[in-house]
Formats: sequence, structure tokens, C-alpha cells
Amino acid sequence: MMSICENIEHIVSTLPAGVRLVAVSKTKPAEYIEEAYAGGQRIFGENRPQEMAAKHQVLPDDIQWHLIGQLQEKNVKYIAPFVAMIHSVDSLRLLQKIDKEAAKYGRVIDCLLEFHIAEEATKSGMTEAEAEELLRSDAYRALEHVRLVGVMGIATFTDDRGQIRREFRHLHDIFLRLKEKYFAGNESFRELSMGMSGDYDIAIEEGSTLVRVGTAIFGERVYKQTN
Repeated sequence: MMSICENIEHIVSTLPAGVRLVAVSKTKPAEYIEEAYAGGQRIFGENRPQEMAAKHQVLPDDIQWHLIGQLQEKNVKYIAPFVAMIHSVDSLRLLQKIDKEAAKYGRVIDCLLEFHIAEEATKSGMTEAEAEELLRSDAYRALEHVRLVGVMGIATFTDDRGQIRREFRHLHDIFLRLKEKYFAGNESFRELSMGMSGDYDIAIEEGSTLVRVGTAIFGERVYKQTN
């Protein structure tokens, strides 16, 4: 069984230029993250704001924390002082809340628009029409402490790799259309966050720039917090 460092080294060796690894450390203890950090990993993804804030307090300052799970407006305050990127923006209201909290710290927080590309209704995300309505709004244009830098999506959980590929390609097409229509000439709008442990190879072939990998790095072990 390979170590965390060896798993990271293997995955990174398969990534082409321009693709970055987000090590999904949700539910994992700080020791696991420290081992990954020792192996050179700097970007870590969490899905619970309070858990991420607690880890931020005890781990190295140069870690880039990415919030990859659904984010409730009331929880933005926990991560606004330090989060490097929020992948899961699915409404104007959430974006406005992030802007408000970021302003308190004089920060501009990078965000991705999350799109619903899977067949499962349980997965969250916007439609392309909803995203365009957001981007055309005066309320969006008034925001000064957030920066949209790309899109995110989660494919259907299925063994049909052809379907997964079609969904990733669909997200890439959405990215290209939004780029051309709303972000032409804006070099910061360049990220496609798609692909996880079981399908990141397909995601890379379809244009992903950020792959979110947890199980293939840390294994199936779940860390349960105790009081």
C-alpha cells in the first residue's frame, strides 16, 4: 500500500501542464494533511467551512484552502478571512454574501460558478440560463470583493465513462460560451474544476484545470472527530 506522499507523487506525475491537484482532505485529520504537505502538496479541498477553519488554525499558512462543498450563506463568515477559492457558487445571493464577508477583510475571493451537469437530481448547481441571468445583472456588476475565475461541476456517479465524458464536455462548452460572452480578454477566467478520483483522467482529456482527488490520495479511511 502506497503512502499519502507516494499517492500524490503518482497523481501529479500524470497531470499535464496547466492542471492542478486539489487534495480533498474533508473528514481527514491534520496529520494526513501534514503528510501530504511534506510531499509538496499545497492545495487542499474541504466541504465543511467550520472544519476547514479549524484546520487552517493548526496547519501551515501557505496552504491554499479550497471550499468544494455546498456553502450556506450563514457559514461564509468562517472562511472569508483565508479561503483561496470557493468552487460551489450556485446563486447570486451566495456570491453577494461572499462579497460582503470578503469586504470585511479587504480581500477579493476567487469563485467558480457551479453547474448541474449530472443526471442525479440530488447534485446541486446552476443552469446555463441562470448563470447568464446572474452575469447580466446590475447586482453582480456591483460586487467588488469577489472574482469569478471559472466553472465547476460533478459528473453522474456511473460506470458509463461515455456519459461522464459527455457531461464534462458539456461543462467545458459552457465555460467556453461564458468566456466568449462575458469574460473575453479576461485571463483570470480560466479554471474548469471537474474530475475526482474515479474520473479525473477523463476530466483532464475534456479540459479540466483543477482535479479534486481524495480517495486516491488518502484512502477510504474516515476520520471521526471527537469532543
